[in-house]
Amino acid sequence: MESYESIILVKNEVFVFKIPPRTSNRGYRAADWNLQEPQWTGRMRLVAKGEELIMKLEDKTSGELFAKCPIDKYPGVALEAVTDSSRYFVVRIQDDNGRTAYIGLGFGDRSDSFDLNVALQDHFKWLRKEQEGEATPQQNLDLGFKEGETIKINMKITKKDGSESSKSRRGVGAGAGGGGLLPPPPGGSRLPPPPSPQHAPSPSAALAPAAANSEWGDFNSASASSQNAVTPANQQNWVQF
Repeated sequence: MESYESIILVKNEVFVFKIPPRTSNRGYRAADWNLQEPQWTGRMRLVAKGEELIMKLEDKTSGELFAKCPIDKYPGVALEAVTDSSRYFVVRIQDDNGRTAYIGLGFGDRSDSFDLNVALQDHFKWLRKEQEGEATPQQNLDLGFKEGETIKINMKITKKDGSESSKSRRGVGAGAGGGGLLPPPPGGSRLPPPPSPQHAPSPSAALAPAAANSEWGDFNSASASSQNAVTPANQQNWVQF
């Protein structure tokens, strides 16, 4: 995959100074430079491309490259802070042929130099995390239930009157007894069992009502026939009236 350039930091005004050779191992001092007469003034851009980080010094108007400084680590030889100020640094610039030289770099405000420090630290912190992530193999997390493992869930249920009641339900893993089935709902209706042989009705008891009904049936049929019978005399009386 091709890497793309990302601009980490831009400062529109920086100063470049010619610095004398180092006289001791204590480090560079900005007081030894001619701070009133900078050699060059322009723009600084901090550009990252993959793992490569380059500080570019460019013209503010045309964008022409004045010098560039590859930075492989910070703090390091490529960019070193002076011992007597937080606004000045010693920068190792490098051309396309690999030749190097050291120049002084300064900012007009301490906040600009602070931003440079933070941007460099964040970049190399990110780079270390990326390298550690590539070295460490990724592990797939298994979030399923183990055999016999249970969890308890507390649920709050609001009733119609506004009161709350809490219920707990326990879930069981697939390997536990019961196969993970839920209990039946409460209040279910059940059919009554069949009667035992000793309580079954006898055939004679079943036939007794039928016989009684037959006697009442004869009486009812006789009475019905007598009521429906109409004599000719009665019919004549009704006609005469």
